[in-house]
Amino acid sequence: MRALNRVAKWRLVYAGWQLGTRPKGDPEADAVRDAAEARILLRVEASALAALLIHKGVFTDTEWTEQLIAEAEALNERMENSFPGITATDTGLVFTAGAKETMRGWKP
Repeated sequence: MRALNRVAKWRLVYAGWQLGTRPKGDPEADAVRDAAEARILLRVEASALAALLIHKGVFTDTEWTEQLIAEAEALNERMENSFPGITATDTGLVFTAGAKETMRGWKP
């Protein structure tokens, strides 16, 4: 548990990077810290699970990589369907005229 507690402390850096320095108890900063901690721990858990499954011979590193690619492509397609007019490319996001309607009402 010490290792998990240690790596979770990076949540503070992510919150500061996103919002600037804020005191504990600031609702927006607390929410960002909580979300960052969840992402950090999920990443550790997913990496541990994959390593165990590969080590146990449930699947190979190549199969894992191929499935990661398939899942990333499927998620990318769902994102494009959820946010019409916005497409991800190898160099960044592309916003077409349709993105204007998608983003209508978003905070500046």
